[in-house]
Amino acid sequence: MSTTPPDLDARAILALLTAKGVDFVVIGGIAAVLHGSATHTYDLDICFATEATNLEALGTALIEMGASLRGAPDDVPFVPDADTLRRVEVLTLSTHYGNFDVLARPAGAPRYESLRRTADRYDVGGFVVSVASVPDLIAMKSAAGRRKDLVAVEELEAIERLRR
Repeated sequence: MSTTPPDLDARAILALLTAKGVDFVVIGGIAAVLHGSATHTYDLDICFATEATNLEALGTALIEMGASLRGAPDDVPFVPDADTLRRVEVLTLSTHYGNFDVLARPAGAPRYESLRRTADRYDVGGFVVSVASVPDLIAMKSAAGRRKDLVAVEELEAIERLRR
């Protein structure tokens, strides 16, 4: 088991997902940063559409980025095919580009179609990604309930007030 993950290259992960045609919305700390948060984060979190073709595209992208189960011994098999992805709610992964978490149904989030519909779109250097809206991020961070998430909620609420 690798003890030190590579530094996060979120742009590389997002570029690969986009190139493979994966339908996803950025959530978590990177989403907050894209909205203007000063939070430091060490992984990338996405919520993904669960249609069969999207699961196949996501699986292909995970293979290409060398995804493995984070924290699991190296000899634990992980095959990110559509069948596996259809059965998971959350995967915490290590990749060639850093830590990457994929979630089918994040706590506090609306259904994926609504999450995507209300998402903001950001150009991250040559391509555009969907990023969970500030209200949806607040709902997810509130549902997570960890101290760091509740601190993030305060900052996201301030960002929301400034936007009005």
